[in-house]
Amino acid sequence: MNSIKVNLGVRSYPIHVQSGLLKETASIISDQNNGQKWIIISQYNLMELFGFNLFNQLKDAGFDCNFITLPVGEVAKSLNEFSRVMSQMVELGCDRKTTILALGGGVVGDVAGFVASSFMRGVEYYQIPTTLLAMVDSSIGGKTGLNIAEGKNLVGAIYQPKGVLIDPDILKSLPQEEVFAGLGEIIKYGAIWDKSFLSDISSWLENIDSFPFEEAISRSCQIKAEVVSKDERENDSRRILNFGHTVGHALESHLGYGKIRHGEAVAIGMKCAGFISEKLKMISKEDNLILSKTIAKLPLPSLPHINGSHLMPFIKTDKKSEKGILNFVLLDGLGNAISSTAVTEELIKESLKVLH
Repeated sequence: MNSIKVNLGVRSYPIHVQSGLLKETASIISDQNNGQKWIIISQYNLMELFGFNLFNQLKDAGFDCNFITLPVGEVAKSLNEFSRVMSQMVELGCDRKTTILALGGGVVGDVAGFVASSFMRGVEYYQIPTTLLAMVDSSIGGKTGLNIAEGKNLVGAIYQPKGVLIDPDILKSLPQEEVFAGLGEIIKYGAIWDKSFLSDISSWLENIDSFPFEEAISRSCQIKAEVVSKDERENDSRRILNFGHTVGHALESHLGYGKIRHGEAVAIGMKCAGFISEKLKMISKEDNLILSKTIAKLPLPSLPHINGSHLMPFIKTDKKSEKGILNFVLLDGLGNAISSTAVTEELIKESLKVLH
């Protein structure tokens, strides 16, 4: 088993990556079972795919286990659903010793993590991501969040899990477009941190059927763990993980949740960020071409005509804005990202021409 450590002092935890790991969950966490209640938070379709097997595995191993399901999609990331889950946990007799298992993609991880951070002022939880996007991104680093009408993830906390358990075999049960959507985030790690990894990804994408997911996931997790270990609360260097996200989040908000997948929106946002980086002479035309050609290997959705007036209202309310100044992540050469406050509204609007 490949184990990667997120170094955060007393809040440090391991990320385990191994094909077939889901079948060994009970033995991996058995030393943490002290008679407390364990709650799987998931979605009903995921419970049918692998959640009930996990539930029975834990029961057979002597865990006092129950489960709570969330609706599918971003609708789950609401204050109403959060409140309902909290009430169900009280009904199930949970207390401050309860441990939560977040079994799902980014939405489940965000809600379950925020529930863990808030229930009885904080209980332990594990992330068991079931999408490629969650495996390489949202399950690591402790970001949790809910959406409100004014924007995505505006309610939330940074609350680290006890561990992250990643089984790449789960991807075999996902629709192919869901897997493709997560590849945008994998490209991001190469772009911001490791040029040779980006080169590997580019060649692997030539034949998606032989894409080495376990290897790509492990390297992505290593990079995210390094970044989070240096800057847990996104005061400085962790901002680079938002490469592609400023335009990406705006696209998601403008088009409506569920109309475009997060990884797809990030991939499109990276094209805009690459354009701006080249315009500011921080990245060569050749390097930006490498990035854009790699992104072009993904089957991204075609977009309706989008201009600055569509996206700028969302960009201005972005969480990465501080005192009205936007922190925009750019590339200072391939494999090296920085956060800049020098990106003008005009430049962002100009970059949107790469979308058409």
